[in-house]
Amino acid sequence: MTKELGVGIIGCGNISTTYFSLAPLFKGLKVLACADINVQAAEARAEEYGVKAQTIEELLANDEIDVVVNLTIPDAHFPVSKAILEAGKHVYSEKPLVLTLEQGEELRRIAKAKKLAVGCAPDTFLGGAHQLARKFIDDGGIGRVTSGACYVMSPGMEMWHPNPDFFFLPGGGPILDLGPYYIANLINLIGPVKRVGAMTSMASPTRTITSEPRNGEIIPVKTPTTIQALLEFVSGATVTLTASWDVWSHRHANMELYGTDGSLYVPDPNFFGGTVEASGRDKEIKPLEDWEHPFGKINQENPNGARANYRTAGLADMAMALIEGRDARCSLDRTLHGVDVMTSILKSGEEGRFIELTTTCTQPAALGIEEARALLK
Repeated sequence: MTKELGVGIIGCGNISTTYFSLAPLFKGLKVLACADINVQAAEARAEEYGVKAQTIEELLANDEIDVVVNLTIPDAHFPVSKAILEAGKHVYSEKPLVLTLEQGEELRRIAKAKKLAVGCAPDTFLGGAHQLARKFIDDGGIGRVTSGACYVMSPGMEMWHPNPDFFFLPGGGPILDLGPYYIANLINLIGPVKRVGAMTSMASPTRTITSEPRNGEIIPVKTPTTIQALLEFVSGATVTLTASWDVWSHRHANMELYGTDGSLYVPDPNFFGGTVEASGRDKEIKPLEDWEHPFGKINQENPNGARANYRTAGLADMAMALIEGRDARCSLDRTLHGVDVMTSILKSGEEGRFIELTTTCTQPAALGIEEARALLK
């Protein structure tokens, strides 16, 4: 089989710059073309990164393209991914893959019939910090994981995003927008979820944009903005997850896992790097000794400080999995299980009862130092 897959990108908004700029770090990928419903946006990205601007129809008919990255808005993820599969090309989507489990099962049916692969972000769980946490758990560092707590809370998106409307509509909200990072990492660290229960609410039926260029515009809120969920894992562990855009400040850590022999403190799953800390039965919390994981090395400056950013690692792993004939870590089964978890959380909040999940998956293979290096050019 070929050693490199041709890549097309549909959706040339803010997130596309990440894929265009980071894809050259990885083996197995060559970005060739881009498309957007806004032709000018596609032409601007194409000129910036030296690729071909095409219509969506032209890109889907391009024989040089093997896999298409779907970077459209969440509500368009399903129809666009379906069209990509029907055109005979592999799909890698930004999160969330779809907005309902039924949509995901339809993509699975088409992919299976056409012998195509579907993968999906987030891939931040492949980062050096989260793989160090995975190794520590796998090595018995805190014994058997029994429980945990996760928090992702802020005032919302309308203070900084130029067009925040979709964040507050069905398909948005903190559980579908930010939950994927936490749930993907929990699956990485603990495994699949068995059932969920939740309470949901919203602080206000409207939001006022304070970012430019729409400062002062009022937009509707039609999805819960505070979700407090309880996840029971197949392993028996129980973890609370609070996701909210109604919190101005707090002192909660992003992710803590508690075991029979100690506790583990995991940095923000939205990012690849950070400090992992742990304690044993002595209750003394210490940082774990850092390791030379390539996806934990700082490679980017931004207003909030230097960070490790290797987004596109999941796409590269999927490409190499296709080339090598192995399981991709950001696989359809794991992504669809994450969708099941998130939509079941929202359903539980609506119906006031625990929801048994109908999907499951395996933990992804750990991505150690050598495995990560093997993905880089």
